[in-house]
Amino acid sequence: MITQHTSDDRTEHRPGSPGYRRIVVALFAAGIATFTLLYSTQAVLPALAEQFGIGAGESAWSLSATMLGLAVALLVAGPLSDRFGRTPLIHTSLALAALVGLACAVAPGWPTLLALRTFEGIALAGLPAVATAYLREELHPASHARAVGLYVGGTAIGGMTGRLLTGAVAELAGWRWALAAAAGLGLVCAVVVRVLLPASRHFVPRAAGWRSVLETTRLAVSDRGLLALFLIGGCSIGVLTVVFNTVGFRLALSPFHLGLAAASLLFLVYPLGSVSSAVSGRLADRYGRRAVLPLGCAVALLGVLLTLPASLPLLVVGLALVIGGFFTIHGVASGWVPARAHAAGLATGQAASLYLFTYYVGASVFGALGGRAWSSAGWSSVVLLAGGLVVAVGVLALVLRRTPTLLPDPTRPDLLRPAS
Repeated sequence: MITQHTSDDRTEHRPGSPGYRRIVVALFAAGIATFTLLYSTQAVLPALAEQFGIGAGESAWSLSATMLGLAVALLVAGPLSDRFGRTPLIHTSLALAALVGLACAVAPGWPTLLALRTFEGIALAGLPAVATAYLREELHPASHARAVGLYVGGTAIGGMTGRLLTGAVAELAGWRWALAAAAGLGLVCAVVVRVLLPASRHFVPRAAGWRSVLETTRLAVSDRGLLALFLIGGCSIGVLTVVFNTVGFRLALSPFHLGLAAASLLFLVYPLGSVSSAVSGRLADRYGRRAVLPLGCAVALLGVLLTLPASLPLLVVGLALVIGGFFTIHGVASGWVPARAHAAGLATGQAASLYLFTYYVGASVFGALGGRAWSSAGWSSVVLLAGGLVVAVGVLALVLRRTPTLLPDPTRPDLLRPAS
C-alpha cells in the first residue's frame, strides 16, 4: 500500500531552505558527473575512428553502446529504487560509473572499449532512474518543475564539460588521457553528492514482485499521456544525438578545417540548455507544461534548419537553438512523467525509468543512424533526420494538449481517472 502525503502532513524542503539548496547543488553535481561520463567519447569520435581504423557510424557506437546499456539497466533500476530507496542507488551509481570510466581510458582495443562503455551505461542508470522521483518526494510541490529544470540544467553543464574537457585533453595528450580526465571529474562530483545529498525523508517502499512491476508497466504504457511523454523523450534526444554525433566530422572538413579542441568549443552552447531548462521549469510552474512544450519544439526546429548553410556563425546559432529547444522539451517532459504517474497511482520511479528507457534507446538508435546518414549523404541527410524527429515531437506535443489531466482516485490507485 502506498502512503499518500499532502503538504499538510509532511515537511518538504522549500525553496530557500538549507535542505533545498543542498539537494539542488548535489543533484546539479550528479547531473554533471553523469553526463560528463556518458558523453565523454562524443568529442573524440574522429580520434577513435582514426585510432581503430573504423568509420563515423562505427565510432558512434562508443556512445550508442553506453546508452543501450543505460536504457536496459533503467528498467531494473527504477523498480529497485521503488523498493529499496533513492539515495543508496544514486551514490553507488556515480562511484561505480567513474571507476569504469577510468578503465575505459586503458582499454586495449575497440571491442574491449565497447564492452566497458556498455557496462558504464549500466552503472550510470542509478541517477537518472531516481532523480525526478526523489525531487517529487522531497521538495514542496510548488517547486517541482523548477527543481527538475535545475537538475536538467546540471546535465546540460555535464554534457558541455565532458565534450570540452575531452576535446581539449585529447588535442594535447590523446583520447586515453581525455577519458581519464572525464572519469576524474566524475569521481570529484560523486564525493560532492555523497557529502551534500540529504537522505530520503518521504520515500515509501513498494514491496512489489516482478509480476506487479510488469502490470504497472502495462498500466503506464496504456495511458495515452504517459506513452506520448515516453516517445517524446526518445525522439527529442534523438535530435540532439544525431546533430552532435556528426558535427565534429563536418567541422573537420572544408570549409571549416577545425581540430578536436577547436571543434569542441562549439559545445560552449550547452550552458544555454541549463538556462532554458531552468526558465522552462519556471514557465511550466506558472503557465502549465502543455503551453511550454510546443515552444521548445519550434526553437529546436529552427536551430536544425539554421545548421544547413556552410557558415560557422549560423552553425553556432543553430546548435545553440537546438540545445535550448531540446532542454526545454526534456526539462518539461521529464518532470511531467512522475507527476502524471503519481496522479495515476503508479510508481513514480518506474515511470521515470520507462521514460528514460525510451530516451536512451532513442539516443542509441538515432545516434547510430545519424552516423550512417552522414556517411551516406552528408550534412543535408543529418538535417533531414533531425528535423523529422523534431516534427514527430511536435505532433506528440499536440496529442498531449488534447489528453485529459489526471487526478488521483483515492479508492482505486490502479485506475487512471480524468479530471473533470
